[in-house]
Amino acid sequence: MVDRAPETVAEIASRTGRPLTTVKNTWTRHPAWPDPLPQRRGRWRLYDPADVDAFIRDHIDRQVADLEPTRLYTAQQLEDAGIGIRAGTIRSDLTRRRWPEPDDTEGGTNRWYGATVTEALAGRRGYRRTEGE
Repeated sequence: MVDRAPETVAEIASRTGRPLTTVKNTWTRHPAWPDPLPQRRGRWRLYDPADVDAFIRDHIDRQVADLEPTRLYTAQQLEDAGIGIRAGTIRSDLTRRRWPEPDDTEGGTNRWYGATVTEALAGRRGYRRTEGE
């Protein structure tokens, strides 16, 4: 494995495709953000890319939950399944058309197939498919 050169927050933002303000004002303030290296590049602090990658893996990226493709789930059941989105957010995103329409509304309850949810989550930022998908 080749060691990568230390990176500034601007380089981290560019490499990860995130806004500089997100990295600088949110990620670096997280308690688990790695400590800067002792050297600097100009006025910029430098970070070990491997430490940054571990932080992103553990605190930013989320795995798509393992849902049964043909089972119907309510918003609360999806939250309980650990998809990383609260039931209230699902309902709010539904009204804003940022969440797919329910696959079933029998009894006045919105429910989605696991396959529908998995597809919706795969398109959201911060989610990544597990290997083999």
